[in-house]
Amino acid sequence: MDTQITIHTAPLPHVDPDASLAFWRDALGFEVRSDVGQGAMRWITVGPAGKPDTVILLAPPAVDPGVTDAERSTITDMMAKGTYGWVMLASTDVDADFARIQAHGSAEVIQEPTDQPYGVRDCAFRDPAGNTVRLRQA
Repeated sequence: MDTQITIHTAPLPHVDPDASLAFWRDALGFEVRSDVGQGAMRWITVGPAGKPDTVILLAPPAVDPGVTDAERSTITDMMAKGTYGWVMLASTDVDADFARIQAHGSAEVIQEPTDQPYGVRDCAFRDPAGNTVRLRQA
């Protein structure tokens, strides 16, 4: 087979688009690719500078008309606990990026940089919407 499939966009929910922007743009240094909508109903795409094919879509949760009220409640509860959305990112300097993100103050630290027994050094945060963001050494 001669085709290649790649990951283009990974969605994560937000509850406060401005707080999410402060984390993804200002703390992580991602560039904003688009910001569509108004108020809490904004769909924002961000990604690492120089990597236009890598996109995270920050979107209002459970706005699909097919989502029931019970499902919407479950999603909201899971987001509050930090068990709904997550993403793993890679860094060339986990310790420096951890220090910068922690100093920004827009994320909850889950795990400081740690050498894992399976050979990876990583750390973890929760963004303002409760999404888990793991950052591993590249």
